[in-house]
Amino acid sequence: MTIRPVRRFGLSKSRITAFEQCPRRLWLMIHNPAAAEQDAGAEARFATGHSVGDLACALLPGGVMIEAEPDLGAALTRTAALVAARGPEPLFEATFQHDGVLVRADILIPEGRKGWRMAEVKSSTGPKDYHLGDLATQVWVMEEAGLTLAGAAIRHIETGFVLEREGDYAGLFADAELLGEARGIARHRPEVVAEARAMLAADEPVRDMGDHCTSPFACEFAAWCAKGQPQGPDWPVTILPYGGGKKWLAQGIDDLLALDEAALSGKHARMLAATRDDRPFHDGPGARAAMTDWGHPRAFLDFETINPAIPRWIGTRPYQQVPFQFSLHLESADGAMTHHEFLCADGSDPRGRCAEALVAAIPPEATVIAYNAAFEKRVLRELARDVPDLAAPLLAMEARTVDLLPVAREHWYHRDQRGSWSIKAVLPTLSALGYEGLEVKDGGGAQDAWLEAVDPACAPDRRWALEEQLKAYCALDTLAMVAVLRGLAGEGPGA
Repeated sequence: MTIRPVRRFGLSKSRITAFEQCPRRLWLMIHNPAAAEQDAGAEARFATGHSVGDLACALLPGGVMIEAEPDLGAALTRTAALVAARGPEPLFEATFQHDGVLVRADILIPEGRKGWRMAEVKSSTGPKDYHLGDLATQVWVMEEAGLTLAGAAIRHIETGFVLEREGDYAGLFADAELLGEARGIARHRPEVVAEARAMLAADEPVRDMGDHCTSPFACEFAAWCAKGQPQGPDWPVTILPYGGGKKWLAQGIDDLLALDEAALSGKHARMLAATRDDRPFHDGPGARAAMTDWGHPRAFLDFETINPAIPRWIGTRPYQQVPFQFSLHLESADGAMTHHEFLCADGSDPRGRCAEALVAAIPPEATVIAYNAAFEKRVLRELARDVPDLAAPLLAMEARTVDLLPVAREHWYHRDQRGSWSIKAVLPTLSALGYEGLEVKDGGGAQDAWLEAVDPACAPDRRWALEEQLKAYCALDTLAMVAVLRGLAGEGPGA
């Protein structure tokens, strides 16, 4: 066994959280960081976290930011001096260490003789289980370092907040007080730290992959760990939806093709047959019956939205899905098709213009068709609330909106879907259409493109290119619905 030295400040609250998720994750973070592969949304999540943290500090005027310049040792010294001075100012990024574990507190507020109240700022709408672990590490280090804590809270986004005046975010945050619970966990931090250090001083630990690879975070080392895993079956039981494969895994069965249809429910049995025989399940008459009341004109509608943690426009709430774009393919009774679209990528409030464009484009008698329609219906309801002059036609649209997803789920399955009925999984099994050639390929990519386009630093030619990419992606989403509907209603694949 190789014994490796561990840096004095090699542990922090985030690294202890990583250790508790999976020891191998922490080992790789320290000894093989080059093996990490960040998912596509990581950068956006980091940006959201930073902006939320910055705003939480800005709402406490007069606070002192403790910079780690030229190093963390300077931050420790500066923190000690400010805590000893007991001034009235809040401290940001106050830095403490105990037993080689270093923490930086987002916000530390003096409370006179009671001591200090610490707040860990999160962009979530409430405390999560792993937040309590983070808080416990901070409480342990701070109190062992001699700080008197009067409280320790997760400062999270308050979902009931509505932006009423530009720049006025008072009330955006709420505190979940958790000092007592954190102290209970903190009592065991010495043992956890000792276990983590012993693990880091040894060779890379071995652990089978499992649920811990995705909870509470998607592990950035999953691809690395997968290299050493045994090759699984081509058609694992885990493709069965709604956790249908867990029962079989518990019985030692990981291959879908090892099952008998008689042991499966209706949908799972159909999936097994379609996979085993390489012949899609297609109930054309049932699909047509499910859509028999979907009269013409038919309006195939898809929204792209932005849902910032910090509301951008008056009257919006945290994480409200605000539509900045829609695509609409409008089909008449004779089969004629026209395309309509809306896109606002200049950073201004898009809601009013989006509502006007919808009302102008969708005939009042049209059947509105969406895929996973609960989302489009919610956007229409919120538009009706926020644009009251057009509430009546918008709510009428919402009432006429039908969902193509359950029709696909009940009446079609191709083994290439691999257990998914997302539009991107179903489309290539029913049509030659596909997303492969697009720059923007999914909703997350659309949000990223929009955020780049509305950035004042975005050059005009780059903004134009981003707008074209957004239009191409959203248009394909509604054209995909047309293709899927026609394939479902037909006698076989194709559109």
